[in-house]
Amino acid sequence: MSAVTVDSKPQATAPSWTENGIDAPYRTVSRAAVFSVILAIAGISSLFSPWMLVIPVCGVICGVVALSNIKRYPLELSGSGLAKIGLAISGLFLLVAPTYHSYVYLTEVPEGYERISFWTLSTKSYEPDYPTQDALSLNGKPIFIKGYIHPTSISSSKAKKFILIPDLGTCCFGGQPRLTDMIEVTLTGNQTVKPSLRQIKLAGVLKVDTSLKPVKELQGVFYQLKADYLK
Repeated sequence: MSAVTVDSKPQATAPSWTENGIDAPYRTVSRAAVFSVILAIAGISSLFSPWMLVIPVCGVICGVVALSNIKRYPLELSGSGLAKIGLAISGLFLLVAPTYHSYVYLTEVPEGYERISFWTLSTKSYEPDYPTQDALSLNGKPIFIKGYIHPTSISSSKAKKFILIPDLGTCCFGGQPRLTDMIEVTLTGNQTVKPSLRQIKLAGVLKVDTSLKPVKELQGVFYQLKADYLK
């Protein structure tokens, strides 16, 4: 009696790839590794603004997470090379960007001027919109300040007079800024500005008026700056 053979279905096998001539299971590229590279490339923005340092920080975190996961699941995940590249570039930006911003901060104020910010001039939303005591003490003094050009205060590409504000959020989304959040700037010499959304740096003599000076299309200003430095 002859033996009867029954064909059996071949068992499914997991996809494989070959490494050094040996079949190994297919591994998925770690998403954290991919994100670390993307964030590393985007980390160049940290050179333009200190607030953007959060991007390389996230890049470092993703790189560390990717390497940790790949180490835990070596047969399922790959991408350690990507993670190391992302980690290295993000780490480099975390070293270079703060150094660069510190250097700019320490050297950007022209000699003979005092650095101030709108925090010195502005009142709180629940306080009367009137010059602060700190602002009054700066009347007639040379100051250095950063801010943005109020979009409606410039009508030409070579303006010598405009309104400086602390940020673009108020004028673009909330109507007129508070009176203590505006400075009427007059540029001296051959300096001119054109409409722009970038932050600018100014130095000059600040004048503080307790009476409101009317300004075209705005309620008025308490602060005026005769600027001899623009960057």
